[in-house]
Amino acid sequence: MKIDISILSAILDAYPYQVVFCDRNHVIQYMNKDARERYAGKISIGDSIFGCHNQSSCQKIEAFLARADAGEEEMFEAINPAKQEREFFTPVRDENGAVIGYFERHEFYGELKDDRKSGSGN
Repeated sequence: MKIDISILSAILDAYPYQVVFCDRNHVIQYMNKDARERYAGKISIGDSIFGCHNQSSCQKIEAFLARADAGEEEMFEAINPAKQEREFFTPVRDENGAVIGYFERHEFYGELKDDRKSGSGN
């Protein structure tokens, strides 16, 4: 099987959290299915990510990007109690290690339901 953009997109669409990938100029280049659904009508590919963030958040994004350029990998960003998620700034690097963009990774921390109790899990 050859891995191409459609397979990579399908993999990211299977991820149950939003992935909004921005280039170094903060322009949205990719959104997975969950992101397209969550942010429909608010942001889209080709928009600046700064259009949906306040000035303080934009400054934090710039600072995270500078830290990534200095060699840091994924960085803790914030806790979103309303969504029960932790948010992380995740730099994306090319084959030479240069930062080509970034995305925000969300991680659910709330109580998880154990489906095994209902008989639907393995």
